[in-house]
Formats: sequence, C-alpha cells, structure tokens
Amino acid sequence: MHLSGHCVCPSDPQFVEEKGIRAEDLVIGALESAFQECDEVIGRELEASGQVGGCTALVAVSLQGKLYVANAGDSRAILVRKDEVRPLSSEFTPETERQRIQQLAFVYPELLAGEFTRLEFPRRLKGDDLGQKVLFRDHHMRGWSYKCVEKSDLKYPLIHGQGRQARLLGTLAVSRGLGDHQLRVLDTNIHLKPFLLSVPQVTVLDVDQLELQEEDVVVMATDGLWDVLSNEQVARLVRSFLPGNREDPHRYCRFWGPGW
Repeated sequence: MHLSGHCVCPSDPQFVEEKGIRAEDLVIGALESAFQECDEVIGRELEASGQVGGCTALVAVSLQGKLYVANAGDSRAILVRKDEVRPLSSEFTPETERQRIQQLAFVYPELLAGEFTRLEFPRRLKGDDLGQKVLFRDHHMRGWSYKCVEKSDLKYPLIHGQGRQARLLGTLAVSRGLGDHQLRVLDTNIHLKPFLLSVPQVTVLDVDQLELQEEDVVVMATDGLWDVLSNEQVARLVRSFLPGNREDPHRYCRFWGPGW
C-alpha cells in the first residue's frame, strides 16, 4: 500500500511520492523505534533498581494482510505449511555480525581497553605462533588473508569460537537484544553494550498472497528450542500433531505444553 492519499504533513506528500514510501515502511519504522525506546526504558529502570540483565526480542505483528516479524537476537520464527518451512527471521550473533563489530572496534579502539584484538583468526594464537604466517580477517574483509603473527595478535579475540559457541568479548553469544547496559567483561571495566544493537531486522510476509490454510502456523521460540531441534524437526512435530486435534480449541498452545 502506497501512502499517496493518506493523511501526511503538508510538506511531506512530494517527498513521500519521490521516495516511494509505503504504509509498510511506517510499520517497519514503528517497530524499529519501539525496540529502541524499549531498550532505553529498560536501561533507565535497571539503573534505578541497581539490577542487571538483558534479553533477546522477537515480535510478530499481523496488520492489513501482512505479517511483520521483528527480531533482535538469536530467537527465531518460522512459517510451517503443509509442504514448506519458511524462515521468517535471521539470527544475530557475534559470528553473523563480525564485520560490524570489528568496524566498531576499528573506529573506537578504546572500547577494547588494550585487552583484546579485533582480528579474527582460525584459532587462539599462542607464543609459539609469533613470526608465523596465519589466516586472519579484519573489518573490511569478507575473505581471508595471511599475516605474520605479532605480539598484539596474542590477545584474546574480540570474537572467538564458531557457530553457537561464538562469543563476543568472551561473554555474550548474541550481538543484538535489549538491556545489558551495565554488563562488563569479567574482572574488567570493559562494557559490552557499545557492541550490542537493539534495532531489529524486520521481515515482511504478504499473507494475502500465500492463501494460508488453518494448519499453517508460525512458530516463535528462543534458542532453548532451536539449540536442540532444527526447523524441519519442529515442522514435522507440528504437522503430526495438529491434524489429529482439530476439535481442541487449545491445540496450538497445548502442543508446546509440559512434557512435549
């Protein structure tokens, strides 16, 4: 839906027309702003209470024939249909956002307090590696190159580990989320918040064009589920359960209840 004809400020119609701004762009912007404002509120309340903490966030909004899925962190949403499993979100981890995080450390090296190296290596380097050529990646690189190991390369990596084991500053497994304003690296004064984003990625699904059926469902869950089950495994469980419980009005929630 285009915004032409909708109520906008008198000075805006030409801009809206030139930029091709649609109604869904406003929904996306509202979700992005809501996540940011929520993070700020959490920060103020945690500071006032002296508490610490943080979380990932995954939100789905159904509006005017479209489904908006906003994700900040490593939670996940999928659409399960009879013959299809469609991912509706991407996971944000130190590994998937390596270049953004390294770029930040490049621009603001003081964030590492001289305790970490921003470079990525295939493994943790040791003293025996000094002077040897090893593979590395920096913020500007999608590929790999070689460099001679220097003393500064022996510091703990900004991002270390692979897959689900990847950690930011040896502490967090996610690179986006809400809260964690006071979180520091153990036994240091190094804050993690500068490297964390609260802004979500928003995926838009045109529901009207999909001709969804009653047993097509969206599954939203944290890594507590996805660490042990794949998208396909979850889809098989959903498909095997729902058809046999058509008369149960609680079937969508009961499936994931105690003992699943």
